[in-house]
Amino acid sequence: MATKIVFWRHGQTDYNLQGRVQGQVDIPLNEAGVAQAEAAAKELVKVNPQRIICSDLRRAQATAQALANICGQEVEPLPDERLRERAFGDFEGLSAKELKARFAPRYEEWRATGECPVAGVESRAEVGSRVAKCVLEYFEQVEGTLVVVSHGSALTQGLVKILGLDPLAWQGLRGLDNCHWSTLIPYSREPGWRLVSHNLGVADPAGAALPSLA
Repeated sequence: MATKIVFWRHGQTDYNLQGRVQGQVDIPLNEAGVAQAEAAAKELVKVNPQRIICSDLRRAQATAQALANICGQEVEPLPDERLRERAFGDFEGLSAKELKARFAPRYEEWRATGECPVAGVESRAEVGSRVAKCVLEYFEQVEGTLVVVSHGSALTQGLVKILGLDPLAWQGLRGLDNCHWSTLIPYSREPGWRLVSHNLGVADPAGAALPSLA
């Protein structure tokens, strides 16, 4: 089994820059996002990744590939659709202004509670379960460091679930900024894990590392 799991959010996209809800819309990294991924990869290569798994959406795959390119060993990203971002249903592709204009009551419900099933928003519990199941399966197969490249909300709910908490009831973990990462290690006491770092990243003088909407 692995000795360390690094949870790494993808680099910036135009939707991030515009404040739009991305969800499962498959858009690429923008120029700043590519630069972020390359810069972060130079730091993350130091943890000696033994395996890289990623969401099958392009922004996550491109971020993962930036690390694979400099690993100096046979470490190619393995896409898995269970690591996709949380589905945000009717909200995907829209800015806050557009959401308020088109879906005001639903938008207010989502911002107040984090949930809005009537708009087709995937529940936090469902997201946490699918991400955690995927990560823990690979954890058992890997020796050394497992790097998981995914999305802001998906990683947040997955981390919460692995730490033994309910993503619906406990929302105390801040979402990762673009191309930032968190690290978990196995631990002898309950819940069996310890969060040893959260939302770390390299210096970003352009200020392009935007927070997650998780």
